[in-house]
Amino acid sequence: MTNILIVDDDIYILQLLEIQLTELGYGVFKAKDGTEALRILKKEICHLAVVDVMMPFMDGFSLTKEIRRQYDIPIILLTAKNQIDDKEQGFQAGTDDYLVKPFEPKELSFRIKALLRRYDHQPDDAIVRIGNTTINKKSYEVTIGNRTFLLPLKEFELLYFLMSHPAQVFSRDHLIEQIWGVDYEGDERTVDVHIKRLRERFSGLTEDFQIKTIRGVGYSLEAKGR
Repeated sequence: MTNILIVDDDIYILQLLEIQLTELGYGVFKAKDGTEALRILKKEICHLAVVDVMMPFMDGFSLTKEIRRQYDIPIILLTAKNQIDDKEQGFQAGTDDYLVKPFEPKELSFRIKALLRRYDHQPDDAIVRIGNTTINKKSYEVTIGNRTFLLPLKEFELLYFLMSHPAQVFSRDHLIEQIWGVDYEGDERTVDVHIKRLRERFSGLTEDFQIKTIRGVGYSLEAKGR
């Protein structure tokens, strides 16, 4: 999974970007300032950073310089100012791109994808691995160790979606929309049935993941070691 670090002292912006980026399939790490961002980078693998310019303790320009000094990842600077001096300072600091608030989520998505391609850090999204379990959307195969399984289509798509977003909680309505489509006329019990089948298939085969019921909300896939 591609991990993106978001650095902004505005909690609302952090939450909004987290929702938008996780829906696109990215892993997200959040930091409220530059110091926290550098601590995260030391512990976690991040493939791209989205950095706000105006922050306490260490502004976005200083953080960009420090990231550029230590890591080879693309950086997008965010600012509420649309001034050429800020852009010049940002590019001098080493940013790869610049986005002015407010911005459309699609524009940020396009810029992220373009930078990941440029840096060649875009992984093969068709393959997701958790422990010894691999799910391949090109071949529609699930591999656990040396054993390979072919699942019914909707079971496969449901498992692939959950494995692509470990530790995230999804409502039944959201899963129906993602797997069966917005025009699906069945009810949410369809999700329950498919979850039950997946649990029965894999409960005795692997401990790499577990699909948990979040009471009153929906389901979440918990990966081993997370």
